[in-house]
Amino acid sequence: MSFFRAVAAGLLSVGLLAGAAHADALDSIMKAKVIKVAVPQDFAPFGSAGADLKPQGLDVDMANYIAEQLGVKAEIIAVTSANRIPYLQTHKADLVISSLGKNAEREAVIDFSAPYAPFFSGVFGTKDIAVAKIADLAGKTIGATRGAIEEQEITKDAPKDTTIKRFEDNNATIAAFVSGQVDLIATGNVVAAAITEKNPSRPAVTKFIMKDSPCYVGFNKNEPALKAKVDEIIAKAKADGTLNKFSEKWLKNPLPAGF
Repeated sequence: MSFFRAVAAGLLSVGLLAGAAHADALDSIMKAKVIKVAVPQDFAPFGSAGADLKPQGLDVDMANYIAEQLGVKAEIIAVTSANRIPYLQTHKADLVISSLGKNAEREAVIDFSAPYAPFFSGVFGTKDIAVAKIADLAGKTIGATRGAIEEQEITKDAPKDTTIKRFEDNNATIAAFVSGQVDLIATGNVVAAAITEKNPSRPAVTKFIMKDSPCYVGFNKNEPALKAKVDEIIAKAKADGTLNKFSEKWLKNPLPAGF
């Protein structure tokens, strides 16, 4: 009887140790005083190499902010869209902050934080043009890239008297807006940010969102303490205006209403 009790106790001990090890990701970060964060280096304005070759972008600022709130150093690990999740799963990174959208396939293998940045397709235009919803496009002219998701949505849902000017690529659509050929365009918020960055005298202001896919921090599965802490930090950043500052700095627009 004592033998079986000993075996049972041993198994219980192993189970408890495994559970503790799994639940201590945050403790490990705090003890090491370093948090390893996978960040893109090929997707401006979320992550890219600056003129000094140092990483820069919204995701870099977010990684540094989380590290600062934890009181640890951020170790930025350069990744691409293809290898960002494998870096997390193989524990080369503690977090993925890489303009990461949420879908069922990804949710099966990793966990997600609350959203920290907007990523969407929408309608953008000059400051003085009054458009707040797709019905407001009645009688107006809008530019879009032929075959893009935004062009398809506008074609499907815009009022019949909307004039849609279709261009063969994003560069042509951007040029049409910058030159004043159109005052409205349907595109992604990252493209709109690039327009405003290069042409501050004619910023592309958000009018409304058509398809929303915000960015989330990614974690390995079953790390509740780390997830809870990062969610707490994101909530603080949202409440004190930090997330809005990041959005205005890198995306050239404030956080969308209701973010």
